[in-house]
Amino acid sequence: MTPTVLIIDDEPAHRLMVRVVLGDAGFKVLEADNGPAGLAAVRTRPVDVILLDMRMPGMSGQEVLQRLQESGSCPPVIMLTAFGSVGNAVEAMKAGAWDYLTKPTDNDELLAVVQKAYDHVRLTRENSDLKKQIGQLRDTRLIGDSPAMRRVVELIEQVGPSEANVLILGESGTGKELVAQLLHEHSLRKDGALVKVNCAALPETLLESELFGYVRGAFTGATQDKPGRFQLAAGGTLFLDEIGELPMTLQAKILRALQERIVEPLGGVSPVSVDVRFIAATNRDLPAMIADGKFREDLYYRLNVLEIRIPPLRERTEDIALLTDHLLAKLCRKNNRPVRSVSRDFLDALSRHEWRGNVRELENVLERCLILCRGDVLDVRDLPEHLLSPARTTAMSAATTPTENPLEAAERHALEETLRRYAGHRERTAQALGISRRTLQYRLKKYGLTTR
Repeated sequence: MTPTVLIIDDEPAHRLMVRVVLGDAGFKVLEADNGPAGLAAVRTRPVDVILLDMRMPGMSGQEVLQRLQESGSCPPVIMLTAFGSVGNAVEAMKAGAWDYLTKPTDNDELLAVVQKAYDHVRLTRENSDLKKQIGQLRDTRLIGDSPAMRRVVELIEQVGPSEANVLILGESGTGKELVAQLLHEHSLRKDGALVKVNCAALPETLLESELFGYVRGAFTGATQDKPGRFQLAAGGTLFLDEIGELPMTLQAKILRALQERIVEPLGGVSPVSVDVRFIAATNRDLPAMIADGKFREDLYYRLNVLEIRIPPLRERTEDIALLTDHLLAKLCRKNNRPVRSVSRDFLDALSRHEWRGNVRELENVLERCLILCRGDVLDVRDLPEHLLSPARTTAMSAATTPTENPLEAAERHALEETLRRYAGHRERTAQALGISRRTLQYRLKKYGLTTR
């Protein structure tokens, strides 16, 4: 975006000189020949820097500056003054002017002062934008600056305030429940409850009573009425997680609740109205399930009014560094450990991994590394074997003897790495490997390894 400078000066020759000098330097120059015209220009067009003459007929420079200050959004103002009136310019600076220049203006000085004022404006804006982005990330708790995650944040902000049903798609460990939480917090129902139901966690018989509730005497043990999750979410949001695991028999009842906004408690004789917003999530391929007759097509379209897809971690590897910083800080607090830093090789190794378990897997790996790390910096030697780089794996293979069986080589290397990690402590090494001390002793003797 081209920086814009407004000159308010009643001298046409001086305005022309400013337009030529600043125009050659890449600035767009607007002109006003009096105070009121200058104020009107500021109200109608964005201006980055203002050059303001102190002495003009009608409204003086001091009056224009005061009006600009009162507007509440005044860009840097550079006062233009005759040599004999420098004192007035200094007073204007005390009133909020950025700087001053004396007439006749030196071209190099003019350009330097205007450039400095614009640099201040640009840096202030960039700082404000950065703070806004950081604040947004902290507010949403979605860590990542990749285009894919920015799109997710944008969708949450757009979709959240609506009443439309939302279907969240994503692999396990990508943060579907967090997105549902954020949609609720961005909605007009945020003061109501967010009620979560994991459709895969309960058997069909219990799931039905949990969703729709029951009345006293509906079945053995039903000694009193119990409201279902639909009723508990009244005025708020109902989040149906793992919707792809919902039995077909319950899908019809869920569909009716979505369409008619009523539920029938088990054993009840009259329907109950429900006022909820529906959010569902799944890691399943629902269209494929529809084709296989395992999911109702009408329910799918009723749920999928708006869709948010959370990208897997392997599709946004540029976010791994940010996620690592965030997760390590959290894990250090959780495990009462000093905050660790990570090496460049460590991050490179993380970036090469496929992360089938997504953010959840990354967090588990980092916690393991943090607990086993003996230094202040997490390095590749702290990573589990399956995350080691191909180059290091090749180097380790080259270190084995030509006659050594590949399985034995891998076993020996695992022993060496674990022994190194625990400084030769046999009991801890055996626990980490999941073997008995007797088995460990046999393996150590077999490979000629020593411990303390």
